Amino acid sequence: MNPRAMKKLLLTGAAILIAGTFAAHAQQPQPRAASSGGRSPHETTGTVIDQNRVTITYGRPYSKDARSGEVRKIWGGLVPYGRAWRMGSDEATLFITQKPIVIGETTIPAGAYTLYLVPEESGTSKLAFSKTIGQWGIPVDEKNDLARVDVKKDSLEKAVDQFTMAVEKGADGGGVIKMSWENTQYSVAFTVKK
Repeated sequence: MNPRAMKKLLLTGAAILIAGTFAAHAQQPQPRAASSGGRSPHETTGTVIDQNRVTITYGRPYSKDARSGEVRKIWGGLVPYGRAWRMGSDEATLFITQKPIVIGETTIPAGAYTLYLVPEESGTSKLAFSKTIGQWGIPVDEKNDLARVDVKKDSLEKAVDQFTMAVEKGADGGGVIKMSWENTQYSVAFTVKK
């Protein structure tokens, strides 16, 4: 087996091992977040874009407070503007790409990362890829960022009650990472590096 194929095989195996470890960790009892009243449901989402599997594992909190039943203000309330947010609940959000991807001018190497968002009310919001993985979601580790990339912010016609992430095929090729909650959707397009 040539060295390049061996490296690809080892990287894929490591990514699968990390994802399996993270999923097993997510099923173990963890400290409860004071504001949530308990753990949120968790989900793994992803798809294959240009022969590259992209996977995201994250917690899915609801807009409605689990204790009081009141609908919370999300953006600019529960999730403050201008500060790092773990994108979900409980464990930090895990992002895995089997091949390098390109977002704007930034290349994200193949591997596993923690994702978090720095939302802005009127400025440019940022999606961060942190090299630290396997941590609890808060506090957000901002010291080990690999990169921060600009994300597009759109208003939604219909409110989204539960935080939702998706990896989809782009209309013009490549892929799109989407994050939706309340009346807002953040998105960023990417291509798979050839």
